[in-house]
Amino acid sequence: MNYPFNVRVYGLLMDAHNRVLISDEEEDGFRFSKFPGGGLEYGEGLLEALSREFSEECALPIEIVSHFYTTDFFIKSVFNESQVISVYYVVKALEPLAVPIKESPYDFHDEGPVKQAFRWKAISELQPKELTFETDQRVAELLIQSC
Repeated sequence: MNYPFNVRVYGLLMDAHNRVLISDEEEDGFRFSKFPGGGLEYGEGLLEALSREFSEECALPIEIVSHFYTTDFFIKSVFNESQVISVYYVVKALEPLAVPIKESPYDFHDEGPVKQAFRWKAISELQPKELTFETDQRVAELLIQSC
């Protein structure tokens, strides 16, 4: 039997005001909020993939500061039949963030099947249920506990 795995890598980017960057997205009509990052491509390492994702999504070069969390429970993808394994790192911006920052969730200005917007969320005000996926919710709980 074939059991596909889906390896994902995400970055926790915090600013000087103790806020974390959240990505609000819509793909084929499905809306979700998560930490910035995405899927590992064949031939990439985790750190290379995370740097690529921040470059693609935020036009932002980053420094990977430290490992934060790796999925330690079973989670099935909401998009396909794969098992998701997610790895989270604390990251630091090497340049000022140049993408537009929104105040409210899902404030999209793009057209097409894939939309994305970014917003800062104070860690002290972060509610895990604001994030769509169970693994991101667990990371939010850990992030709140660590601050």
